[in-house]
Amino acid sequence: MNSALLFIIGAFAVALGLGLRARRGKTMSLEQWSIGGRGFGTIIVFLLMAGEIYTTFVFLGGSGFAYGKGAPAYYLLGYGSLCFVLSYWLLPPVWSYAKKNKLLSQPDFFEKKYDSPALGILVALVGIVALMPYLVLQLKGLGIIIAIASYSVISPSWGVWIGAVVVAAYVFMSGLHGSAWTSVVKDILVMGVAVFLGLYLPFHYYGGIGEMFAAIDQAKPGFLALPETGQSPTWLVSTVVLSTLGFYMWPHMFTAVYAAKHEDALRRNAFIMPVYQLMLLFIFFIGFAAVLQVPGLKGTEIDLALFKISLQTFDPWFVGVIGAAGILTALVPGSVILVTTSTLLANNVYRAARPQAESEQIGRVAKLASPVIMLAAVYFTLGGSETIVSLLLMAYAFVTQLFPVLVMSLLRRNPVTKIAAIASIVVGEATVAWVSITKSTVGALLPFLPAPLTDLNVGIVALILNVLTLAAVTVLTRAIEPARSGRVRAA
Repeated sequence: MNSALLFIIGAFAVALGLGLRARRGKTMSLEQWSIGGRGFGTIIVFLLMAGEIYTTFVFLGGSGFAYGKGAPAYYLLGYGSLCFVLSYWLLPPVWSYAKKNKLLSQPDFFEKKYDSPALGILVALVGIVALMPYLVLQLKGLGIIIAIASYSVISPSWGVWIGAVVVAAYVFMSGLHGSAWTSVVKDILVMGVAVFLGLYLPFHYYGGIGEMFAAIDQAKPGFLALPETGQSPTWLVSTVVLSTLGFYMWPHMFTAVYAAKHEDALRRNAFIMPVYQLMLLFIFFIGFAAVLQVPGLKGTEIDLALFKISLQTFDPWFVGVIGAAGILTALVPGSVILVTTSTLLANNVYRAARPQAESEQIGRVAKLASPVIMLAAVYFTLGGSETIVSLLLMAYAFVTQLFPVLVMSLLRRNPVTKIAAIASIVVGEATVAWVSITKSTVGALLPFLPAPLTDLNVGIVALILNVLTLAAVTVLTRAIEPARSGRVRAA
């Protein structure tokens, strides 16, 4: 057994041990299992939200995107900062309304605000469809990390299966409490590894960060600047806007918001999280350091950049430490996503089909659904071939279609009708689904646009159609549906 394997096994053991221990002293009601009994303070809420943000997408996808695409990777810095500004105003009223009405999931919020069970079911289905690629993303990254960090002793497929079993086990037993405990270890280890690698590799291979960029620019002119077409400035700005608006539309983000003990915890997080965003710089430095040292990675192989350069730089034991950090970046968000998806399926789909079901029965269904959902995610993981960033960009476009309806619901006097809310989401999601399946671009859809606009993120087109539908259908149905009060604050 090589030394790297010891750290990998240790990471799984710690995650499983902490996850199972988290249920001690708690009766796992649906509220406790799904949102931690609404009892998490600022630090735990911060760690949960950070755990859902800084995943294998950042650990592998961020460095891989910097390695393979260069300057377009900067979009991560843009939206990852702007969304935290948005959260200062967006999340406290969401938390207050959820607490006052004892809501458990994102669809509960939409259903209650618009007095529409049909809208709740629609949002639940959107959430489930969007979360599956996100869960696949975590498992895909996990398989890569385990295979490389173990020096191929464990295959990617076996890595995916091992991770899936560990996550499913402690989610079934402890729910969100297990995710919270594991996130503490994860954040400490990941931050340490990212900062160390981001500083060490540029100095080790190039003599400094500035020297690294100078060497890349000389070897690959234009790589560090946005291209004139494709992933151009237009693409970057539109992708930043789309991702900023969609950031807190993820169902598992609502889970973390509901879990807060008080709304001030959310406001404090709005101050803290942008600082955490600086970690992305070090992730980028790792990817850029690999550009000249590990040349030739193409397609989905770009996600291997971090580990390829680590393997040729460090002894096996330290590769094991890096692997352990990477494993936790998959397990923590993967567990939160699994809790959320199971809750959506049980609380908003099963309950709608069986309205007479009591909370205890809904809780049992949620727990039993978690291993089934994980099996489905494993199936899609082992059969998929998209890069990590591609998976996330597609899912982001999907969840962002909920943003207009949510924002309107927070107004003191919401003019939007329930029919308009449903119609706008359906139009937005259908557009995203169609362009994803056909792999269309704005240039192909609207060839008459000026050249710079043809590089717009296609999710923006879906969002524009969404808003136009929302306005038009509201006007047409306003007479048959009364205006409703929007903002409600807890006493």
